[in-house]
Amino acid sequence: MAITGAGSGIGEATALLLAARGAKVVLGARRTERLHALAARIERAGGEAAWTRTDVTRREDLTGLVDLARDRFGRLDVLVGNAGVGLISPLDELRVEDWERMIDVNLKGVLYGIAAALPVFREQGSGHFVHTVSTAGLRIVPLQAVYAATKNAVRTLSEGLRQEAGDSLRVTVVSPGVTRTEFADSMSPQMQALVRDRMDKTAIPPDAIARAIAYAVEQPDNVDVGDIVVRPTAQD
Repeated sequence: MAITGAGSGIGEATALLLAARGAKVVLGARRTERLHALAARIERAGGEAAWTRTDVTRREDLTGLVDLARDRFGRLDVLVGNAGVGLISPLDELRVEDWERMIDVNLKGVLYGIAAALPVFREQGSGHFVHTVSTAGLRIVPLQAVYAATKNAVRTLSEGLRQEAGDSLRVTVVSPGVTRTEFADSMSPQMQALVRDRMDKTAIPPDAIARAIAYAVEQPDNVDVGDIVVRPTAQD
């Protein structure tokens, strides 16, 4: 199993949970110190892990992540496309660079993952794509228009991929609600305050999302769990 955005939050929680259940995990993220520490933690607990610096805006990095999985463990069974950014702001502020960043990470990063893993899955005759999207794409609200658009693009892409995949590949979309992660760190101070206040009031832990991913992954090969929504009970 390879995971992007594995350095923290949902990606980290997924790596820990699946490794504890016997998966051999390959960790990808930009912060190598986080990856090194996470791999060491998994190995101390008796699991197996490898890691490589992965910037999902670079196609070659996704190819390297998939290649590492095959070189280290002989195959790749699951690719969790989890890396994402949420640079939310009013459209009137015209933060075009932020819009482009979200498109590059949230959408193109998933496409690059598909481009890297799909030929491998076809060659193996099996494989599973898991894409982390968001409830922001299910209920559109102010400030999140571009972010939600990128997540809904991945939702649409995943459904098209599922229909083209045939009977040997699986595709799952997981839509987290408000989750306690580093989601707000890249936002403006004003937006950070709003998001962190909401997290303090309603957020669920990232391992709640990890358990949903594990549920989909651990189904029999002929069972495709297509769409999972996991949100706090207090979320609108």
